[in-house]
Amino acid sequence: MRTRIRIIATCVFLFALVLFVKLYSVQIVHGEDFKERADRQYQRPANAFNRGTIYFTDKTGNLISAATLKTGFILAINPKTLQRDGSVDSTYNKLIEIIPHLTYEEYAPKAQKPNDTYEELMKRVEEEDGKKISALKIPGVSLYKDKWRYYPGGQLAAHVLGFMAFKGNELGGRYGLERQYDDNLKRENDDVYVNFFAELFSNLKKGVSGELQGDIVTSIEPRTQAYVEDTLKNISRQYSSERSGAIVMDPNTGEIIAMAIHPTFDPNDFKSVGNLEVFRNDMVESVNEMGSIIKPLTMAVGIDLDKVHATTTYNDMGYVTSDKHTIYNFDKKGRGVTTLQYALSKSLNTAFAFVVSKTGNKALADYFTAFGLGSKTNIDLPNEGTGLTENLKSPRNIEYITASFGQGIAVSPIQVARAFSAIANGGTLVTPHVVKRIDYRLGYSKNTDEGKGKDSGTRVIKTSTSKEVTDMMVYNVDNSLLEGKAKNPRYSVAAKTGTAQIATKGGYSEDRFLHSFVGYLPAYDPKFVVFMYTINPRGVSYASETLAKPFIEMTKFLINYYQLPPDR
Repeated sequence: MRTRIRIIATCVFLFALVLFVKLYSVQIVHGEDFKERADRQYQRPANAFNRGTIYFTDKTGNLISAATLKTGFILAINPKTLQRDGSVDSTYNKLIEIIPHLTYEEYAPKAQKPNDTYEELMKRVEEEDGKKISALKIPGVSLYKDKWRYYPGGQLAAHVLGFMAFKGNELGGRYGLERQYDDNLKRENDDVYVNFFAELFSNLKKGVSGELQGDIVTSIEPRTQAYVEDTLKNISRQYSSERSGAIVMDPNTGEIIAMAIHPTFDPNDFKSVGNLEVFRNDMVESVNEMGSIIKPLTMAVGIDLDKVHATTTYNDMGYVTSDKHTIYNFDKKGRGVTTLQYALSKSLNTAFAFVVSKTGNKALADYFTAFGLGSKTNIDLPNEGTGLTENLKSPRNIEYITASFGQGIAVSPIQVARAFSAIANGGTLVTPHVVKRIDYRLGYSKNTDEGKGKDSGTRVIKTSTSKEVTDMMVYNVDNSLLEGKAKNPRYSVAAKTGTAQIATKGGYSEDRFLHSFVGYLPAYDPKFVVFMYTINPRGVSYASETLAKPFIEMTKFLINYYQLPPDR
């Protein structure tokens, strides 16, 4: 008797558990699906599109919709009815009062098919317009519920978000997070009439494999992103640059606060873009020779090995010859005996040839590799570029000399941001990322930023080295950048400019340059590392002319917007 009672009790418990799981599935997981069930008589199955949401996170932690679904209608007509009633023109006149961009050239060929009973006039009709048309009750006019991908911010963070598009007959994410997290965002099984047990075990299987569907929460801060995009637009317009880009990142966690490129696009209207290159996220995908912003990394190698320091002197003759090649300072002038601090502030190429002579070629190559130059950062965005650093395996000294001041090796902007995060945060690498967590449909979340901050990163340089290089970069801002006018009396800011000739087949262009800029603040307890570049600006020679002022203005914005306490 006791055995029977136990069996019955177990069966009742299992039945209750299954019922609870089913209720949870109906009310929570598929709540929105059932909510739309009443609309199914107006909605064609082919248009029952669904997809997870992507969110920005503002500075207070609030979620702001970045990519979502918009509900509206498909507008269709029955040409046979319109022909029979003689209402082809009158129907058009009624429709354009609500949808004025519907042209007669689009409407007439479809409306004048006497034996046709269904023609789509327009997709993505706004919900308000659809309700107005429905209220008119026009014979031969039908509306079907429709949903489509919508980006409320328009161009905001377009290169990070990407967009939805067809590839053949398959609709999916094609760039950015839409592509990277396509498996999480897409809704493969939205049939609310699916067999309960099939659905239950399907979800259990997905739970084991980690492929559950959910929403994506990013670290992109919308107001900061908008400020960065406006800054790049102004730079590109002022100097007629081919392309400009920027990254704002937390050097302690690796979280990307803003990432932008100009020219950009509106993912709501990506079909209007004529050049597919506009869709490429150069901050992640492209590599370039970055020029003198690499010099603080070279200095870090020498300091970490205790071979040179800021006060170390050398004799600057204005040039260095190695392997039958002569390397000059930017102005081909020598300064005589001078310190490496002065050489960094004046960006003298000869100084870093001197540093390499003290560290040795292998040490420079090993440290640059440890900084992550030329290797993927594993950022959670698609198509990350690797870099071109084969010169650091060469037997020729000249390759290491040119690498020491950022020529001859090509790296991506995100690699530069990661390397300088190590300088800024005390010496450890972080993993750059734009996604903070995934909120799964079954009601739990997965943090994706664990193990990506400096506390779990690989140590590249000593903390004391980080401090000394920071001292040198702060001195550069306070005394040399914009002739000392860039100094902030209440905040320490570390920065370095870079100007590099753009490589061409067989050499370097004489009239095309890449201007770059990297910095972080507050320098001794940094919250932000900022990378900026602009390609082939017209009418200017150096990055100090194009990017210094925008960088200083950006530091003021970050200080005020995030209410950073002064450190001076």
